Amino acid sequence: MLENVNIVFIGAGNMAEPMIAGLIENGVDPNLITVADIRVERLLELEKQYGTRPAANNSVAAAEADVLVIAIKPQYFEALTADLKGNISENCLVISILAGTTLETLMAGTNHDKVVRSMPNTPAQIGMGMTMWTASKAVTSHQRDQAQEVLSSFGRAVFANGEHYLDMSTALNGSGPGYVFMMLEAMIDAGVHLGLTRPMAKELVLQTVIGSATYAQQSDLHLSQLRNNVTSPGGTTAAGLAAMEQGGLRSVLADGIWAAYERSVELGKK
Repeated sequence: MLENVNIVFIGAGNMAEPMIAGLIENGVDPNLITVADIRVERLLELEKQYGTRPAANNSVAAAEADVLVIAIKPQYFEALTADLKGNISENCLVISILAGTTLETLMAGTNHDKVVRSMPNTPAQIGMGMTMWTASKAVTSHQRDQAQEVLSSFGRAVFANGEHYLDMSTALNGSGPGYVFMMLEAMIDAGVHLGLTRPMAKELVLQTVIGSATYAQQSDLHLSQLRNNVTSPGGTTAAGLAAMEQGGLRSVLADGIWAAYERSVELGKK
C-alpha cells in the first residue's frame, strides 16, 4: 500500500520517530520519507540514523506528500495551518496524531477533506503502541488501507466507525500508560516498604505485570476467571484484593478515566 508513496512528517518528536522507524522496518524506502521540524539538528539526526530527507519548510514538504502525517503538539496546530492551506494536493491523505483535535478542526485547518484522526500511545516508541483511528467521509478505501498500514507499523491499530470513540480512546489507551506507570510506581514503593531493595522490587513488579498482561492477551478466559484462578479462599491474594476493593480501587480508576475523557472532549471543543 505504501510502495512509491511519498510520506511526509510535520514534526519530529517522540511519536514521529517510532512511526518512521516502524515504516522503514516494514519495508518503506527511507528516501520516500521527508521530515519537517523547526529543529534543524533534529532533522539531521533522523537523516543520519534512518536515511530520511530533511525538509526546507512545512509548505514545501506538504506539497510533496502523498501521505502527510501531522505529529506536533495540539497547541501548535493553529500556527501550522498557514503553512498547510493551499499546499496539500487533492489526493493526499492527511493523518493526525493530535490529541483532542477533531476531524472538523483538522479539515478546516488544512483546507482538505481526506483526513484521518488517530490516537496512539507512548509504547509506540518500542513498537508496542495501541492506536485507535477514524476517517472523514472523503477518505477512500485505498487510503484507509494506507492509514492502517502506517498506524500499525509501530504496534496495533484499530479502526473506529465513529469519531466519538476517539475521545474514549484518548482517555483509555492514550492516557493509559500514565495510569499504568503510577500503579507500577505504587507497587514498587510497596515492595520497598515491605523490605525489598528497590531494584529487586522493580524487577519483580515489571515482570509480573508484563507476564500477567501477556497471559491475559493469550488466554480465552474472562479476566474475572483469571483473577479467580489465582485467588485461593482465605489466601494472601484474597486478603490483598479485599483491601483494594475496600479502598475503592475500581472506582478511582473509573473516575480517573472518565476525567480524562471529559478533558479530551473539552479540548476538542476549544
